[in-house]
Amino acid sequence: MQPIRTFNVSPSLPPRLEPLRKLAYNLHWDWNVETKELFRRLDRDLWESSRHNPVLMLGTISQARLKEVAEDEGFVAQMERASMQLDDYLQERNWYRKNRNLSSGSDRATDQKECYAYFCAEFGLTDCLPIYSGGLGVLAGDHLKSASDLGLPLVAVGLLYQEGYFAQYLNADGWQQERYPINDFYNMPLHPERNPDGSELRIEVEYPGRTVYARVWRVQVGTVPLYLLDTNIEPNNSYDHDITDELYGGDLDMRIHQEMMLGIGGFRMLKALGYKPTVYHLNEGHSAFLILERIRMLMQDEGLTFAEAKQVAQASQVFTTHTPVSAGFDLFPPDKALYYVGHYAHSYGLSPEEFLALGRENTGDLASPFSMAALAMKTSSFVNGVAQLHGLVSRKMFKDLWKDLPLEEVPITAITNGVHARSCVARSTQELYDRYLGPQWSDAPADDSLWERVLSIPDEELWRNHERQRSELVVFVRERLVKQLRDRGATPGEIAQAQEVLDPTVLTIGFARRFATYKRASLFLRDKERIKKILQGDKNRRVQFVVAGKAHPKDIPGKELIRDIIHFSREEGMNVSVVFIPNYDIYVARLMVAGCDVWLNTPRRPREASGTSGMKASMNGSPNLSILDGWWDEADYVRTGWPIGHGEDYDDLNYQDDVEANALYELLEQEVVPLFYERDGYGIPRQWVAKMKDAIRLNLPFFNTSRMVRDYAVRGYFPASDRYSIMTSNNYAPAKEIASWKQRMFEHWYDIKIEEVDVSEPAGVLVNQTIGVKARINLDALTPDDVQVQLYQGAVDADGEIVNGVPVVMEHQGQDQQNCCIYTADILFTSSGLQGLSLRVLPKHENLSTPYELGLIRWA
Repeated sequence: MQPIRTFNVSPSLPPRLEPLRKLAYNLHWDWNVETKELFRRLDRDLWESSRHNPVLMLGTISQARLKEVAEDEGFVAQMERASMQLDDYLQERNWYRKNRNLSSGSDRATDQKECYAYFCAEFGLTDCLPIYSGGLGVLAGDHLKSASDLGLPLVAVGLLYQEGYFAQYLNADGWQQERYPINDFYNMPLHPERNPDGSELRIEVEYPGRTVYARVWRVQVGTVPLYLLDTNIEPNNSYDHDITDELYGGDLDMRIHQEMMLGIGGFRMLKALGYKPTVYHLNEGHSAFLILERIRMLMQDEGLTFAEAKQVAQASQVFTTHTPVSAGFDLFPPDKALYYVGHYAHSYGLSPEEFLALGRENTGDLASPFSMAALAMKTSSFVNGVAQLHGLVSRKMFKDLWKDLPLEEVPITAITNGVHARSCVARSTQELYDRYLGPQWSDAPADDSLWERVLSIPDEELWRNHERQRSELVVFVRERLVKQLRDRGATPGEIAQAQEVLDPTVLTIGFARRFATYKRASLFLRDKERIKKILQGDKNRRVQFVVAGKAHPKDIPGKELIRDIIHFSREEGMNVSVVFIPNYDIYVARLMVAGCDVWLNTPRRPREASGTSGMKASMNGSPNLSILDGWWDEADYVRTGWPIGHGEDYDDLNYQDDVEANALYELLEQEVVPLFYERDGYGIPRQWVAKMKDAIRLNLPFFNTSRMVRDYAVRGYFPASDRYSIMTSNNYAPAKEIASWKQRMFEHWYDIKIEEVDVSEPAGVLVNQTIGVKARINLDALTPDDVQVQLYQGAVDADGEIVNGVPVVMEHQGQDQQNCCIYTADILFTSSGLQGLSLRVLPKHENLSTPYELGLIRWA
């Protein structure tokens, strides 16, 4: 029966408890111990059954209980403390105020015009808001939390999924099954955005043959608003309802529908809300269509040409890639791209092929697909990978976008990922850090002296705290498994066994991540007899594994990995030592990284872009046992854990699995297990605790989003915002000038002729001996102000190529009688061996983000 009218019914609170509403609707509670404990105190069982959702709690708790706590002076005092903490927090913008002034040289602390727009397809903020699938979403959620902590003027954009990703359960054979629970938005910490007249705020996006509408919801993440688009409304048809149904669901057409809504709809939404971003940050390529709409609006509203509008957009866009393999990027066939977004070509005055070239890596290949990553890279002034190794991998993958440029100079840098410390460190561990390090530990930089105080934490206190975390994990695992078995009608015997899995005193190794084959979740089972001996060979030195993670619903090999682990756990004697936790989510992750003793990671190098779960384990004091890939490759992996291998590359993958599985077993047998069980007279593993302390003090201050977001601000947001300010000043005069200059450069660049390079080479070149170089260059229609001439010097490898070359800028000395420009420079070589020298010409303009922005380079 359809209702004739609907009502959004809000929780009814006694006036004295009204602050609870404000606390519930700001996700600051997720990383504030005081507030989270307040809601747990209100009704512990309801807190757990509601999936830690304070809004749902307040809407379902009995009025009798609310009346009771309203008269409880202790509860009210705690609520008022939490409310004051939130009020104080929302007023703090200290880091941004201080550092923006220093970096810009102007008073931007009160400049409310500055705004950074952060776009992502998923956000993992808390377990009661399941609109994320894994690492990308959790990283994005942590980015918002730290942006709030630092006071950045950031606004975020995403989609609100009715079903989210999926809830995982296992059938009797251990095969992953999927459920898609419907998210009840009205009982989540969300606000529908409204127009001044009280009606729902809606935006429109044109799709072929129709208009699709979306309403807007807001999640308040501290000081940062996250706006989410929802198409499950009238008058959309049923297909368009599903645009925001499943995260990464459907076929290629549904994917392009979602990405149009995220990028184009998200851009229009910000405009409807009154935001005027000075920086757009695209976290992965899913939102890259916003670039098309942004250029179109600049042309329409500001009267700019396509080239001028593109210049403004490019100057102020930041793009982060998280994908280490080409197959992971969104690629659309040319005909499909033209069908859905080809109308932008007409708006721009471009031919279809010119338009498709915006998103092609090889513009000369007319059959190549339209790449969202290429579109984002070509129209951004700052591009980064998410770990140093991933930056190198990305430069190799996309080097053809900057032809003739040495690999090390491809303008893709790296900002290593981090995690939000207050979100992933266990409550009791946070309290421990607060006592011994001070309350500022979560944001303190790596060079702060407070990190040496970690060594002063009593071993007994740190170890007993960790033992409690392990015990809590064991209790949770047993409860979760019992519930799963009961749900599928298991026998009493199976349920009784589940109540005895794991041992709270045994060395516990955790593995939790997406079940993609390259992550090799079952590598530890490569030699089953050997791992059985490790697990239970010595009764006084037993080992147990806790495993969790989801495979994509269409990833059959990933599901087979899960089943393999389940089947192994059912072998005789293994059921108590190897446990798979179904339905991995943020809550399960927090329990695991706090309760496991060692965090295992076994990807195929260099397929792991970064990884973040191991960072969370380190913050809780757990050493890592990992392949040297992603973030672990740049950590102090000797003092804070154990490296599996030494970063080798293999052609034979089967041989690689054998070698690295054997390395894993040897580390467990010879180092990890003996160190864990080496106890003193008080039962404390002193050397193990020392490694725990190193994991905390060396990893926590660097591999966190406070450092990461500071890096994005200083290296990405601040310069991009300044470029935007320059480009838009004086009625866009600088943008118009540089667009015209670029056109002139493209027209005349290939007329440049390097006529002569004269090297005053002595009979024998010695280390640190000065060598003079003189060059004659015909610039044709260009001027010396348009270019920079460089010598490029370095060691020569076995292929005859200069590697790790160093540029030396040459000085312009005037012109000769043939109108050639004369350039000179002195160079020297600082090491012996075969060295090389070349000369190149690059574009030069004060408003270029890099000399490689145009993709033009001329070599001798």
